[in-house]
Amino acid sequence: MRLGYSVPQYGTFADPDFIRQASTALEAMGYDSLWAGDRILLPLAPSDPYPGGDGTVPAAFGTFFDPLTALTLAAVGTREIRLGTSTLNALWQPPVLLARTLTSLDLLSHGRLDVGIGLGWLRDEYAATGVPWRGKGARLEETLDVLEAVWTGEVVEHKGALWTVPPSRIDLKPCQRPRPPILLAGFTPPALERVGRRADGWLGTAMPMPYLTALWDMALRAASGAGRDPSALRMVVRVNPQITDSPAPADRVPRAGTVRQVADYLLTLAEAGAHEAFVDVQTTASSRQQFLDVAQALVTLLHAG
Repeated sequence: MRLGYSVPQYGTFADPDFIRQASTALEAMGYDSLWAGDRILLPLAPSDPYPGGDGTVPAAFGTFFDPLTALTLAAVGTREIRLGTSTLNALWQPPVLLARTLTSLDLLSHGRLDVGIGLGWLRDEYAATGVPWRGKGARLEETLDVLEAVWTGEVVEHKGALWTVPPSRIDLKPCQRPRPPILLAGFTPPALERVGRRADGWLGTAMPMPYLTALWDMALRAASGAGRDPSALRMVVRVNPQITDSPAPADRVPRAGTVRQVADYLLTLAEAGAHEAFVDVQTTASSRQQFLDVAQALVTLLHAG
C-alpha cells in the first residue's frame, strides 16, 4: 500500500514557506504522495454539522490555503512524489477554467497529479459561491464531461444543461495522457455507482473495516456493471487522527490513538485491499515540528512492518 501525508495547508500550518519546506521533507522521508483539501470559510453558525466526532467544525478551518496553490508549491519543492486533492470541491468553479488550472498543475509537476473530487457537506459554502445545493450529482456529471472534453478532444465541444463550449481549440493538454487520474469521493449508493461507472478510484475515509469494504464492493460491482475492469480502480483512504500520548480505547481508533495505533490501523487498511492511505494531523499537531515528527514516526513504523 502506498503511503501519503497531508500538505500543510490550514490553521497554523497555512504558510507558503512551510508548505514548500514540509513537502520537500516529506518526500525525503519516503512518502509516496501529498494531499490537499478544500474549504473556503468557517461559518459562525454552520448550516451542517462536521462529519464525524461531535459535529463541531474544526476552528483551524478558518485559515485555509487554496488547495491547488498549495500543491503548486509542493510541486516546485519536490521531484517524484505524487500530488492529490482530497477532496477538491470542483462544483464551485466553471469546469472549463478548472480544467485549465488542473492541466497547468499537471504540466508543472511533470505528470504527478491525481484529481480527487468531492461534493462537500456544507451548504454555507455553496451559498457563498453562488452554486445551487440541489442538483449536485447532475452538476458533477456534467463537470466531468467538460473536463474530459477539454483534456482529450482535439476539437473541444460541449453542449449541456449548464455549460456550452463552442467547437474550439484548447491545445494546452495534461502531461498525463489521456488525462490525470480522477478519483471521486462519496458514501451513498449513487456516489459509489458513479465511482465504478466513470472514475479511476474512490476516495474513502477511515471507518470500521466492514463498512469500508462494503462501500468499496459497491464501487467494484458498479464498475463490472458498466463493463469496466474493477481491478483497475484504486481505493485511497483519508485518516484524520487525534494523536494521543497514551493508547486510546480500541473503539476510538483510528479517530484517536497513538502513532503506533494509527500505524496499525494503516496496516489493516493494506490487508483490506486499500491501495493508498494518507494521514492528516493538522487538527492535532501543536507545532510544525510535531507535524513533521508524526510523519517521520509513522513512516518509520510502517517501513519496519
